[in-house]
Amino acid sequence: MYINDTHIVFYIIVGLLGLFVGQFVDWMNKRLPEYKKVFTKEIFQEHKINPKANYKLMLITMAIYLALLYRYGIQNTIIGNLNLIKYLILTPMLLSAFVIDFKQQIIPNRLNLTMFEFGLIIAFLYGMSNVAITIDMLFGMIAGGGIFLIITLIGGLIFGKEALGFGDVKLMGALGLYFGLSNIIAISIMSFLIGGILGIILIITKIKKKDEYIPFGPFIVIATFISIFVPFNVLARILLTIFTLGMYK
Repeated sequence: MYINDTHIVFYIIVGLLGLFVGQFVDWMNKRLPEYKKVFTKEIFQEHKINPKANYKLMLITMAIYLALLYRYGIQNTIIGNLNLIKYLILTPMLLSAFVIDFKQQIIPNRLNLTMFEFGLIIAFLYGMSNVAITIDMLFGMIAGGGIFLIITLIGGLIFGKEALGFGDVKLMGALGLYFGLSNIIAISIMSFLIGGILGIILIITKIKKKDEYIPFGPFIVIATFISIFVPFNVLARILLTIFTLGMYK
């Protein structure tokens, strides 16, 4: 039996992997803010002493993994599967950034650095078949980090405080290695659009106060997942339609 030209066995394997990775994300969320090692034998001791499964994260991760498999499928070559591979690797780090930043208003340096390290490896692998893709990814890294750095510095000069955290700057720089120049610009625009809409909703519903800090990392993560699943030409058309008030055709 095949689903979107991919055998159902792959869906079962990837689904089970998603459950395992989701529980691992819960472990990451506990360790990274405390600057503790994630890959350690303590993970086995912890689950022997206090075995608690985070079913929400497990199911969310499984759903994303299955959606990734459906979206990108299984190709015949390693290079052909790089999109699927890089997003399977990126997903748990994005989820961890979302949860940690939402709860504690930080994105740990170790998380951003790991994302960056895997991004460099992915960019190198793409370069084995097409150097232009690697160059585009490097430009994406510069643009992603650069846009947010400029906004942070200007915000500091105008308002006397950071408009964005430097964790957001590092996150966008790392993400540029996965998405390239055009997509990282789209992610930047979408994150501000989503942040503006959700920020207003949070204030209107009194979940957040006007002067209360709202972490920006979750908005970046939401925009990133949208970019993963929606083709760039569709995103570009939607954004142009929004910002031209429907005048773009």
